[in-house]
Amino acid sequence: MSTTLTLTAADKAGRYRELLPQLAALIGSEEDAIAVMANVSAALKEAFGWHWVGFYRVVGDTLVLGPFQGPVACTRIPHGRGVCGSAWAKNETLVVADVDAFPGHIACSSLSRSEIVVPLTDSAGRVAAVLDIDSVHLADFDDTDRAALETLIPLFAPCLSAQG
Repeated sequence: MSTTLTLTAADKAGRYRELLPQLAALIGSEEDAIAVMANVSAALKEAFGWHWVGFYRVVGDTLVLGPFQGPVACTRIPHGRGVCGSAWAKNETLVVADVDAFPGHIACSSLSRSEIVVPLTDSAGRVAAVLDIDSVHLADFDDTDRAALETLIPLFAPCLSAQG
């Protein structure tokens, strides 16, 4: 794959249609989860300009900061805490229109206003990491984001299982 993204669509759905095949090619058969997370976070940040895009890896009973793009972040998040820990505990994507209204929200950045967190599972179906994206705008994420970002889950399974 080229190291340059080709994105021409102005609308969100169109941008995802252009980006997702490029991400699939970027991930390819790479077995190193850190390398994949680094490139995916950079590509998503470049494509959409969100405030923060990154990953937290499951290490024991804690999410530990992985590759990201954006300002400095919280290093560890307990299971079930905040949006990331809750998405991990439920093993489901959480879309939060207003982070200040989310019970127990962990404010790593006071600029973040909305968030989407997608759990990433290994080939055995265990959550191995979460993709966390923050926006400075309220209600910036919707079902278009959820559906598109969830298509990444099976692309991550081989490299997450290889780390196991």
